[in-house]
Amino acid sequence: MADRYRTRLVVSGDRTLWDPDWGDLCDVPAVVVLIVEDNALVRMGMSGSLAEEGFEVLEASNAAEALAMLTGHSAIGMMFTDINMGLGMDGLELAAIVHDRWPLVQIMVTSGRLDVDVHALPPGALFVAKPYSQDAVLETMQELVDNWQ
Repeated sequence: MADRYRTRLVVSGDRTLWDPDWGDLCDVPAVVVLIVEDNALVRMGMSGSLAEEGFEVLEASNAAEALAMLTGHSAIGMMFTDINMGLGMDGLELAAIVHDRWPLVQIMVTSGRLDVDVHALPPGALFVAKPYSQDAVLETMQELVDNWQ
């Protein structure tokens, strides 16, 4: 799915120039976000909010599912993962693997734990403490996208 945007180059004040050879509209693909969260209600809530904002969303309930999705979907540009996900690999381990294997994937990590060592995050990864405001997470994700593209 791609959103359509009008391409403009603002030169100064109210003067706007554009290249007619580019056409009026260009297709910009939606950013694909992988949400990794073992709590189905939290995962679905965040997925819905992201989809409403124009993100394409994939969901995983644990690290193993997330790695399988990353392997099969080269378009994933961002991952939002919880640290504590029950059995198996935790979100910090997942973040480290994703950073090593897919260095272009933006990473956001969340947890309700108070003892999270943010220095254990991969370089460039962001931490969001629970409980978080979905609006604040969306704003942070949009900033990451704006800086990335």
